[in-house]
Order: sequence, then C-alpha cells, then structure tokens
Amino acid sequence: MKKLLTLLLIQASTAMADTQDPNLWLEDIDGERALQWVREQNAVAEKALTTSPDFKQAEADILAVLDSQEKIPYVGKRGDYYYNYWQDDKNPRGIWRRTTLDEYKKPNPQWDVILDLDALNKAENATWVWHGAECLRPDYRHCLISLSAGGSDADETREYDLEKREFVKDGFYRPEAKGSMSWIDKDHVYIQTDFGEGSMTSSGYPREARLWTRGTPLDQAEIIYQGKADDMMVAAWHDSTPGYERDFVSRVIGFYQKELYQRLKDGKLVKIDVPDTAEKGVVRDWLVITPREDWTVGDKTYPSGSYLIANYNDWMAGKRELTALFTPDEHTSLSGSTWTKNYLILETLEDVKTRLTVYDPAKNWAKTPLAGVPDIGTASTSAVDADENDQIWLTISGYTQPTTLALAEIGKEPETLKSLPAYFDASDLTVEQHFATSADGTRIPYFVVRPKNLKTDGKNPTLLYGYGGFEVALIPGYNGGIGKTWLTRKTASGRSGVYVVANIRGGGEYGPRWHQAALKQNRHKAYEDFAAVARDLAARGIADAQHLGIQGGSNGGLLMGNMLTQYPELFGAIVVQVPLLDMQRYHKLLAGASWMAEYGDPDKPEEWAYLQNYSPYHRFDPAKNYPPVLFTTSTRDDRVHPGHARKMMAKMLDAGKTALYYENIEGGHGGAADNKQRAYMSALAYTFLWNELTKGL
Repeated sequence: MKKLLTLLLIQASTAMADTQDPNLWLEDIDGERALQWVREQNAVAEKALTTSPDFKQAEADILAVLDSQEKIPYVGKRGDYYYNYWQDDKNPRGIWRRTTLDEYKKPNPQWDVILDLDALNKAENATWVWHGAECLRPDYRHCLISLSAGGSDADETREYDLEKREFVKDGFYRPEAKGSMSWIDKDHVYIQTDFGEGSMTSSGYPREARLWTRGTPLDQAEIIYQGKADDMMVAAWHDSTPGYERDFVSRVIGFYQKELYQRLKDGKLVKIDVPDTAEKGVVRDWLVITPREDWTVGDKTYPSGSYLIANYNDWMAGKRELTALFTPDEHTSLSGSTWTKNYLILETLEDVKTRLTVYDPAKNWAKTPLAGVPDIGTASTSAVDADENDQIWLTISGYTQPTTLALAEIGKEPETLKSLPAYFDASDLTVEQHFATSADGTRIPYFVVRPKNLKTDGKNPTLLYGYGGFEVALIPGYNGGIGKTWLTRKTASGRSGVYVVANIRGGGEYGPRWHQAALKQNRHKAYEDFAAVARDLAARGIADAQHLGIQGGSNGGLLMGNMLTQYPELFGAIVVQVPLLDMQRYHKLLAGASWMAEYGDPDKPEEWAYLQNYSPYHRFDPAKNYPPVLFTTSTRDDRVHPGHARKMMAKMLDAGKTALYYENIEGGHGGAADNKQRAYMSALAYTFLWNELTKGL
C-alpha cells in the first residue's frame, strides 16, 4: 500500500510539473514571443563577448584553420574518380568535386567541380547544407544527393546526373523529412520518409520501408515492411557488392536493440537469428556480430564487445559455428573494423590508445599488427575500394601531432599523401594520461595536454571536456582551433591554457560494459566520474575550481547541466551546448523518444524517480551559488529541442544568476551550418571560458 501511494504521488507531481512549468512557451521553436526572447539574449551575449580584440582574434584564428587550403581533402572512390566535399572562405556552403588518384597525389590537385552549393543556394534562394550523395553502380552516373535546409536532420533527396551536371527532371525526389532514399537499380529505390499520418514513429523517424519504382507516384510506393509506432525507425537497403547482391531490412526497436532481415527476391523477409541487442551485419561470405551482452551459443559464452564471425550462408541454414577474432579484457575494447577485398582490419583501444590488427581469412584468420600507430594518439582505416583491392586509407592523429593521411596496402609500406600543417607550436607541450578514482572506486582515464613547464599551483586556465554517453569514445585527435585559441594562448603573467579530455563511463572507451555502467538509473556514475577527474586535476595542482572550466554538447550538455546543479563548487565556468536539460519532457520533444534506452521513460513513475535526480532543469535551486554559464544552441536543431537551453536560461535569469545565452538560427544539432558560423560559435565558448578562468592572472 505504501509503495502504491508513493507511485501515485510521483505520478501526480509529474502531471503537475508539466502544467505548472512557466517556461513552456519557450518550447515554441518559431513562435514570435520565443524568438524575440532569443534575439534579446543573443544581443546580451554578443555585447559581452564579441566586442573585444580577444574574441575577434580567436574567431579569426579558428576560421583560418577551418578555411585553410592546407586541410586534408578526404576522398571516397567511386569508379575511376575520387570525390571530395570541400568548404572554405570562397565556398562557405561547399563544393562537391572529384579528381583522379594520380592528380590527388599531387600537392595541389586539379579538381572537377560537380556541384556548387553556394551557387545552388543563390539560384534557389535557399540555405542548403550538404548531407551526402549515393551514386549508382557500376557507372556512378546517377546520384541521390541529400540536402538539408539550414543544417537540420530533416533533408530532401534529389536525383542528379553526373554527366549532364544537373538534377534529373521528374527523377527520384524525396521531399523534406527525416528519412533516406537509396538505390536498388536505375529504376528502383528504397525509401523511408514521412508518408503522412501513422508513417512516422514516436521518435520522429520513418516507420515504413518502401520500394519505389521510377515513374510511379511516391504515395504508391510499395510498403515492404512496417514497424511499430513506438519503434525508433525502420530502413531498407540494397547491398550491391558484385557477386553478393542482397537486400536487407532493419527494424530499430531502440538505440541498442534492432532486428535484421534479409529480403529475398520474392519479397519474403527472413530474420537473421542473432540477439536483438547485438550489432550485426553481412560482409560478402561473413555474418559479423558484436554482442552488447554476454552471449552463450552452444557450450561457449562470448563476452559483450567481442568481434565474432560466422559463415553467413551456413548460419542462415542453421549452423551455429562462430569464430571470436577479438575478445575484450579490462584494458581493451573494439572501436572499429575495415574490410578490404582479402583482409579484415580491426581497430581496438588499449586504455583509450589505438591498436590496428590485420586478419587474413584465407589463413584461418591469422593476424599481424599494422605498424605506424602512435603511442598516445589515434589511427583509423577505411577501404579505398573493397571490391577491387586491399588498399586502405590510414589516418593518424594526436593532440599535438598534425593529422596525416596515407595510402596503404596490406603488407606494404604506407605512402603518406597528405598532412595537416602545424597550426600551432606544440614544441612546448606534452601529452599525458592519468587515472582518477571515482566514487565507487573505478579508475577513470583522462588525457592532459599541457605546457612542459607547468606550474602545479592550481592556477592554470584549464578546459575539461566530456561526453559520457551512447557508447561514444573520446579519443586523441588534432584540433588546430583548440591549439591556437587555448593551448598556446597566454595570460598576462605568461601562463598557457591546459586542455583535458575525460573518458568517463557512459562512453565507449572500454566497450559495452563501460557504456552500460552508466545507463538509466546508473547515470549518476558518469557524473561522479567527471567530478572525480575535476578533483584529481585539483589534487595534481593543474587547476583548482576557480581556474577549471568545462564544456560539453548534446548528451555532454546534459553532463554539463549536472555538473552545474550537482557539483557547482568544482568549476569556475561552464559552457553548455545543444543540451538536454529537462529530463521530464525530453521524450516529448523532437527525437527525444529515441533516447529512452539511454535514459529511461519519465512517464513511468519508477523511472522518473531516478530521472529527476539527474534532470538539471528540476535540480536547479535558486538559493544555490552557481559558476558563470554560457548556453548555446540552434533554432534549427531538430534532434535536441532548443527549448532545453532556453528554459534553463530562463530559470537562471529569474534567479539572478550569471549566465549568457546564444542561439544560432541555423546549424542543426551541430550548432553551425558553415565554417564562419562554426568559428563564431567556438570563439564565443573559448572567449567566455578564458575571460572567466583568467581573472587575476
């Protein structure tokens, strides 16, 4: 009886909170009253941050990095050409272009421009942002190009003729919506989009996968699969690998749960018998499985995070023979894989440091290490053309090591083709890894980039970055903007900035176990981890609270909100970007319902009971002292609702707290639509933090 009464009280308080929230009007994204409030807050932030020479210098430095002609033009091979999407000061929204391999190897390749987005925007009076292209094999003449208005997740797809350099009149066209379209053959596509009432899930993604035939009305496209209304999404695609042409349908039930089906030529769907919680895919002869939970097959148990291989046809015929190519341990996890024509390369992390291993299926999966990986840094691979050869792109990067791109072939020395310039002088910097001890005794790794002659008196302006969610690993990488505007910037007394990255639970640094340790009711562990890193920085004399600033976006914005409301005494300033903050209503706003597997369902009293403990909007206490805060978001973010940041800022204002707010009109969930906007948003954050953390220095 007592438990029932408690649940009823929680339900009643939940319902009352929804109706009594005085800031609900700020959830009206394009409402004039809300936008007027946004304009007023933007003006205050701009006056406080953008008029100083320091801001203008930071903005110029970041923009110079983003627009640099010395950036690496990463390419993807289609047929005989290598394609690249490029943005700079002359092409703010970008150009889609291509070249040959021989030309690409030159220091200054000649490019053939296929589509100029700035010219298209001018012609159509639009604000298109590039979302990618898929071209039809084998001649790659016809492409499906996706364009987003202002950078939102919702986009439209148009058919484009590479030979004529124009969009195909009466060709395949998907109107603006969250969804996708992909080739089957010249006259057929799979399409997932908004077909009207009942066709989208509660998360705002397509519920139906359809087959659309050229020349027929879109609304008559054949439904080949329909998921449930409370699924996350449904998608179908065609695998065009020569000799292995197959069609698949995926029903994504939740972020970490999906069903995979093969669609046979007669339209029948055959489910691939693998746990819904496992990641799975088909590569030529192989079924590839990475379980998120320990999985027992026969008399053998495979730990979560393993990389497992089975012969696909044998598996579908009922055989259950698996080969474990990688098994994680306390220090290692799987971070990626690349298939070439004859080999498999696995990318693993060893205490958040990359290792690469080559496997040969023709020799019973014999393995050899791939050389050239830095001790503290990141190396990643991708196939140049997995149908034709064993060439790979090898990208190597580190916090102080400018990124390089090499063309490599298994068994041969890599040929370095491109490298970033040193955007900042790192000769006086060193990179080290430390471990903090969290509240429950877990060791939490973190990286520190600092001057070699650092004074350990706690007075170093230090930026601590974190994310801690959705199994995303934060790994070392080169960032010219951070280097120029933080690491080599000096105070009046000659101190340089320190940059720290925390590898807290909820992320993927140690595979599924690291992620699952901070799910739902255990979310507090991620926040305890981040606080432990902050305390460890103080204990080492790197930065005390007055000189420690923190930054995070999206799920990292939720992290920042909890640092603000639960650990305000640990920090001198906080930047909260495109955040989740109202955990009672997050699932009712835009794509929020798709994240309930990560956080929980606020409509279930037993889950709201723990969710409210890490809902910054509800934990805010007007009587508490809080460090200065900068909130940033985007009006066009159709993933995380800008209402989260707006409403939290309103509470801070009403309580008379020190806070600034800036909302970019474009940009989607990334917060910016072009390099100029990216530089502006970054300069706002770094200027705010530097100003707050260097007072008296």
